Amino acid sequence: MIRIQFEARHRIALGAALLLLLADIYIFKGRIFFVPLLAIVAIVATLPYWLDVMKENKRQKEVEARFPEFVRNLTGAIKSGMPAAQAVVHVTEGEYGTLTPHLKKLANQIEWSIPFHKAFINFGKETENPVIRRAIATVIQAEQAGGNIEDVLTSVTESLLQIKKIKEERKSSIHAQVMQSYIIFFVFLGVMIVIQNLLIPYMVKFGATSATETGITTGQAAGGINLNAELDLSSPVNFILSLGTWIISLNGIFLLMSMIQGFFAGVVLGKLAEGDLTSGIKHSLIMMTAAFMIITLAQSILANSGAITGLAGGG
Repeated sequence: MIRIQFEARHRIALGAALLLLLADIYIFKGRIFFVPLLAIVAIVATLPYWLDVMKENKRQKEVEARFPEFVRNLTGAIKSGMPAAQAVVHVTEGEYGTLTPHLKKLANQIEWSIPFHKAFINFGKETENPVIRRAIATVIQAEQAGGNIEDVLTSVTESLLQIKKIKEERKSSIHAQVMQSYIIFFVFLGVMIVIQNLLIPYMVKFGATSATETGITTGQAAGGINLNAELDLSSPVNFILSLGTWIISLNGIFLLMSMIQGFFAGVVLGKLAEGDLTSGIKHSLIMMTAAFMIITLAQSILANSGAITGLAGGG
């Protein structure tokens, strides 16, 4: 479980985001880059939290990669004739990267006469790594059932190395698919821009006459979807009221569809590449940010150029 603490850098990021938001409102309000810059504001505000998540994922991968080395060294020490407790203390004197602090705590607990099994269970909980916890549970259960701890540790080591090999092969084989997914996603964004800003207004142009006769304004599609909804930034209350209208407008619907597609595409990539949904957060963040900036920038450019108004009004 990832624990995120609210530290000074988080407060600095929120303060910087607030300043950028105020600058965006007072300098770029009503201009092309106003809405796309909101994505930059959101990134600045949340960047420390995303970095914390990615840092924790990286730590977990390193811990998981170093654990087989520790088990292999422990197996060798036990085979040399050392008692299990003494072997743990001896082996933990080595360097195992991010796993070292946890191993030092394990050695200290054993030296303080904490039972061997309990010390290892505490070690597994502190690493917060499911692979390590399962391996420790297997060793303890096999040893309690009367199995030879040397054979058990050897089997566990082989299993961990096999799991590591499978993950590396999967990550390597999925690399080309990751690139293809990004290309497909950006093609999807291009199609969405064409449909929203060219196809739908073009269809509205031919339906303008019949829509006027039935009392529907040319600013609305046949289903009552507003084509030209805008956010009212004159006050917080007006912004909240206009936000509901904007979300169900053509701009809001296409933007939400693009961001939802980006989120789930990123999560799926993480699951395919590394077998973990949380590993897809970085892909989701990249895709959602790209979707927000590209779609809103296209909407702003065409809205300011009068393309939509000209098409909807019949030229």
